[in-house]
This record gives sequence, C-alpha cells and structure tokens, in this order.
Amino acid sequence: MRILVVEDMVDIGEAIVARFERMGHAVDWEQDGAVAGDLAEVQAYDLIVLDVMLPGRDGFAILKDLRMKRKATPVLILTARSAVDDRVSALDLGADDYLIKPFDYRELEARARALLRRGGGEATNIIQCGQVTVDRSARIASVDGRSLDLTRRELTVLEILAGRPQRIFSKEELIDQLFGFEQEPSPNAVEQYVTRLRRKLAGSGVEIRTMRGLGYQIVVA
Repeated sequence: MRILVVEDMVDIGEAIVARFERMGHAVDWEQDGAVAGDLAEVQAYDLIVLDVMLPGRDGFAILKDLRMKRKATPVLILTARSAVDDRVSALDLGADDYLIKPFDYRELEARARALLRRGGGEATNIIQCGQVTVDRSARIASVDGRSLDLTRRELTVLEILAGRPQRIFSKEELIDQLFGFEQEPSPNAVEQYVTRLRRKLAGSGVEIRTMRGLGYQIVVA
C-alpha cells in the first residue's frame, strides 16, 4: 500500500515513516501543507495520515479540499488539539479517524490497518489464498501452517497479489505500492521479488503467473 504522511515535526514524521515501512508500505512524507495538498491531488494513495497544524496550509483545509473534489482516500487525522469540537469538525469534514498526540505508535499502526482494510473491503487482517495465509498485523505468511521466510517487500508483493486473486497487477502498480518518491527501484526489482516468491511458494498449490505484456496474477491451482 502507498501512504502519504503529512507531519511537520521531524521526530514524529521519521518515527511514523519507519513504522509504516516496516509494515511493508511505500511511504511519502511531506512537512509542508501546501505541497502535501498538491501531492494528494496527483498521486493515488491508500491512506493519508494528516497533521492539522502545518506550515503552508492546515490539515483541515487539505481534508476539506480532498472531499470537495470527491477523493475518497481514507484520512487519519493526527493532532494535539483534543477538544470535542475539533474532533467533530474533523469527522464532519470527512476524516475517517482521529488520533490525539501524544499517541502510542502501536495504536497508530492498528488504526491504519483498520482503515486500509476498510478501503479494500476486508473485515480482518488475515488474507487466505488457497493454503497460503498472510497475517498483515503480525507481518508473517505461511503455507498450510508452515512459516515462509520472506523479506519485507516479498511479503508486500504476496499481500497485494493474494488480496485479490485472479486480478492482474501491472509492474507499474506494484512498483507504486512498493516504493516511495525518495526510493529508486531497479528496472527488474519486481521480477526479482516475484522470482523469489515463486521459489518459496513451490508446492503450495498457489502460483504467481506472468501475463505477458500485462503483469502478474496469483491463482490457486
């Protein structure tokens, strides 16, 4: 998944980015509200984590503009403003959730997972594809109960493909969800991840197919 973090406090921003990257997400971090608003208009995100008090433009203005333009991206508001009126204003403007600073990063991760599940129309953190199970909360995958030794990005590719069996994902879509703007993937990065995943999924009854000229899909044999 690709996440936009809009937070001007460097220590908080760095911690959030590190957490989300460990969860396997591609993360873009912006400290200026005006720049973040422009970025959210041109780049598709699965989740936006949005501070309120920002230089350039405040978070409520960014949120209001997104909803006026019919963008349904889930938005999690982060702010030190704890008054009930502020929470009500954020929710009425179209926020999907609200977390007050200071917060526990484990709660942030859990709320983000819930919003990402909701955006994907899923009820739990467990993805089941044939004998393959992906636990998005624990960040582990297994075949018929046997744990798979996967790197962070291998797990993310498996999560994306297994979450929508039969759907064809282009190489560009996968790159978009694996790498942020600050990261430069090698031209054959996706092929390398898929090749290693195929080897580790051997004998599982689950196959990653290459659809020439289109991309990749996962199927249960």
